[in-house]
Amino acid sequence: MPLGERPGDKSDSRYCGVEPEFSHDMPLLLHLNINGGFDFVVATLIEKKKAKKNLRELEKGMRLKGDTETYRKPRSSKLERELERLSFQMDPTYRPSSIVSGSTGTGALPFAGSDLVLSPTQWSSHVVGKISSWIDLDSEDEMLRQDSEIALKQEIGWASHLSLQACLLPAPKGAACGNYARCVNQILQNLSNMQLWLRIPLEKSDDETTDENMAGGEVDSWELWNSFRHLCESHSQLSIALDVSCSLPSANSLGRWFGEPVRAAILHTSSFLTNARGYPCLSKRHQKLLTRFFDHSIQIVVSGKPADNHPMGTLELGAKSTDNHVESIQRHPLRSYLDYVGYLYQKMDPLPEQERFEPLMDNLEAQTYETFEKDTVKYIQYQRAISKALLDRIPDEQASTVTTVLMVVGAGRGPLVRASLQAAEETGRKLRVYAVEKNPNAVVTLHVTTSATCIELKLLSRLAAPAAAVYFLNYVMSMFTRIFSGHLGNLELAVASLGNNIQSFAFRRDWPAILPTPSEQNFVASGADLLRPSVTASAILPWIP
Repeated sequence: MPLGERPGDKSDSRYCGVEPEFSHDMPLLLHLNINGGFDFVVATLIEKKKAKKNLRELEKGMRLKGDTETYRKPRSSKLERELERLSFQMDPTYRPSSIVSGSTGTGALPFAGSDLVLSPTQWSSHVVGKISSWIDLDSEDEMLRQDSEIALKQEIGWASHLSLQACLLPAPKGAACGNYARCVNQILQNLSNMQLWLRIPLEKSDDETTDENMAGGEVDSWELWNSFRHLCESHSQLSIALDVSCSLPSANSLGRWFGEPVRAAILHTSSFLTNARGYPCLSKRHQKLLTRFFDHSIQIVVSGKPADNHPMGTLELGAKSTDNHVESIQRHPLRSYLDYVGYLYQKMDPLPEQERFEPLMDNLEAQTYETFEKDTVKYIQYQRAISKALLDRIPDEQASTVTTVLMVVGAGRGPLVRASLQAAEETGRKLRVYAVEKNPNAVVTLHVTTSATCIELKLLSRLAAPAAAVYFLNYVMSMFTRIFSGHLGNLELAVASLGNNIQSFAFRRDWPAILPTPSEQNFVASGADLLRPSVTASAILPWIP
């Protein structure tokens, strides 16, 4: 489930994942972690030939004890030793070269399980693939390099077959990562939609001792990423998963990462402290760092074992929960860490209200109008729609007596006006067109259009647009047979720029009305006077055939 509700935040930072230490039974692993409150798991995709009973015993250790709200961890030291042994055993026996020489006689990939153990939705929504950590494409051992390249391509190919959204690549083993980057870049060229997260440790040597550390072989992790990314041609499907440890680099070093495509931050349990009540917490610097991660839509992944002195948490039962189901409810060993991350997320300040969309604040240039007008299909469809509306509203016997009023709000250089006039000519209906445009430069083109079509022109320059134009539209449309035409969805009709306090008014000639505007000015409309005060000039161009 998401970390919490934060007004205005719909980013991926609401979701928190977990990196389990073993993954023998993928359905059970997913079941335990999703029910434990996490949104996705970062798990290896290779097949491990281990008994499932170990995971079953761990599940039993997570159950509620008796009728209290105290949870116990697995107390079997034998089980703990087994789990610790399995957590570091990333299938070391599998090597592509050994399989080829062993001639298994089957075409199936020896490391992969079955894609049927989970549904396609579960694979794509709740699993991030984790590439084997033994892979080292820049090793001095030639056989290991060859095995690593084959295994990397096999595992990423299998992850792509499962339709995973992302795969976590192991961190480069040293400063030399040219062959690793070459292979990843080759994979990226043929990768469809899956993202590759390169694991990078969040560390940097102090500025005062940089030269000494570089001489000693220490590598700046940002420089390592920068080299890797350039060798991969800055591919858009290559991003970063930062490994956050208990010690953090300087603020300047941290700031560099927020200009990079960081998708996840792996937070180790060893980075947590213990508060007075025995629950995990983070230092002030780690808290600020997580807050910045949330602001940049970076997902948190909790990794590692829970500390022995950290409780597994307390169960918050709803008012409708019954005692009969208490013993069957499971508690994740890392739930207290997840709760703390959720607490940091929920205590963030709400996002500020989005600024009002005001596309008409600036006048558009001719090139922008040209881009709109290249969509000829749109104007053809408008012309057809207006033709059908005219034929539907005005029967043939009234074609010479009834005049339809059509208003184009945001006329631009007049493509909709021309489409409207052509529709009237095709149908033989009488049409009066009002074109409202605030851009004085576009009005020049409208003047030329009216001159070229020999249409009578009247300019009303006392009406302010866009706000007053809407009031004028309501006034005219309440008295005449009307068709309203405009471009919803682009800048040619942008009523959104009028603010949230625009109201609709219908006028009668003998009823004056006060019109509120976004600038808190009052305009009086009564009788034949449309708007009495003189305001910023704009144009309403009536075309009367």
